[in-house]
Amino acid sequence: MKKWISLWAIIAIVPFYASHSNACTGITLTAKDNSKILARTIEWGGSDLNSQYVIVPRGYEQQSYVPGGAVNGMRFTARYGYVGLAVEQKEFVAEGLNEVGLSAGLFYFPGYGQYENYNPSLKESTIADLQLVSWILGNFSTVDDAVKAIQDIHVVSIDPRGSTVHWRIADETGKQVVLEIVNGKPNFYENKLGVLTNSPGFEWQITNLNNYVNLYPGAATSKPFGAIKLAPFGAGSGFLGIPGDVTPPSRFVRAAFYQTTAPQQDTGIEAVIQSFHILNNFDIPIGIEFSTGETPTDIPSATQWTSSADLTHRTIYFHTMYNSNIRCFDLKTIDFQRVKYQAKPLDPVKQQPIEIIQVQ
Repeated sequence: MKKWISLWAIIAIVPFYASHSNACTGITLTAKDNSKILARTIEWGGSDLNSQYVIVPRGYEQQSYVPGGAVNGMRFTARYGYVGLAVEQKEFVAEGLNEVGLSAGLFYFPGYGQYENYNPSLKESTIADLQLVSWILGNFSTVDDAVKAIQDIHVVSIDPRGSTVHWRIADETGKQVVLEIVNGKPNFYENKLGVLTNSPGFEWQITNLNNYVNLYPGAATSKPFGAIKLAPFGAGSGFLGIPGDVTPPSRFVRAAFYQTTAPQQDTGIEAVIQSFHILNNFDIPIGIEFSTGETPTDIPSATQWTSSADLTHRTIYFHTMYNSNIRCFDLKTIDFQRVKYQAKPLDPVKQQPIEIIQVQ
């Protein structure tokens, strides 16, 4: 019997693909102990994404949605267990880490990607873009294996009104690639920098960094200027001219410079904490991307959650717009052979906890 995607889910998916405030910023850090850290934000300023975490055991079988809402696309069974962070539906994992240290995540990519048209005769090898992360995490241990297999499947959008996404895939060796599907063909780019945002394409974003070759950490030196002397107002003047808006190119530039100039931490957990501090700079407040009078008021932030994964130590961390306390899954403590599939809200209580300090 065919399953069909629910009406509420279709209504939810289309806004998730829509034009404003679905922004993502990703960075990569390596600690002195060689721990590999991948961190990112996910934004949507229109409504609560109802984000969940999912625990997926080995042997768990899923089937992909296809255009029109039917669940009769590719079947796939998890060879590896993983922890994922999902949006809108538990099947739509946007970021995750598997038990062998492979990380995968999707990033919004409007106006530049183009999937192939859905061919029902190929449904057994067709997967929805919002389910590709789940397939990758469940089936592969290395970037190279994932890249090879992706070329034999067909990625489509559930709803033709939606935009495309692109993906970041990394393994514990430090290898990382960006996947962008353009004109129906997968294109892979080695991401040596480790930064990713949204549109335009990854190669353009890397080239655009050359426009900021004048930036450097520290303070500019004082110098004579005709009859007067010019001096910096304060620390950080070497970064004068770095773009401060929330567009994807500007966030890419800021993330690249913040990541590259950050001091290397000794351990993985120190680098994880550092990644949250860096990405705090990319929180998008409600209101900035909406016209006057159109701002939604039912969520506290457009940055709905931030995650950080230690691929070396098999841990994934997150905090949310409702609760800035960092929470963690240690995959080494999960028996993926015995654990049951589960999906639970990131925030059981949607309220920032506040500690009252008692004074005696």
